[in-house]
Amino acid sequence: MTALPRLRVGIDVCDVARMTRLVADHPALAERLFTAGELGGGRSRAQSARHLAARFAAKEAVFKAFGTGIGAGMRWTEVEVVSESSGRPCVRLHGGAKRWAAARGLVDLDLSLAHDAGIAVAEVVSLWARA
Repeated sequence: MTALPRLRVGIDVCDVARMTRLVADHPALAERLFTAGELGGGRSRAQSARHLAARFAAKEAVFKAFGTGIGAGMRWTEVEVVSESSGRPCVRLHGGAKRWAAARGLVDLDLSLAHDAGIAVAEVVSLWARA
């Protein structure tokens, strides 16, 4: 009998006003948290802080779905939120995060983002192969 895959869920919220202050007061920190694509995409939108807050929450949710939090040799920019051609957000892994996930049998990640009333929320479901 083949073992069923294992699911893990991660969820996080981020205050949009906090992200507004962070980006304005600490641009170098923003560059350590977000890829150039994420920063560029956020700056081109009318609601850039809302865009970045959702992406920050997504990165946190990914690390929670990994069961690691930020760590295990991973950096914030190694988890990137990109948009499919339909506009649907998805996660692209790079560097240490990609290697860590592959070594542990990550099969897929699914991401959902939302924002309302000054709060951005992200939920990630990760699918892992069982050994």
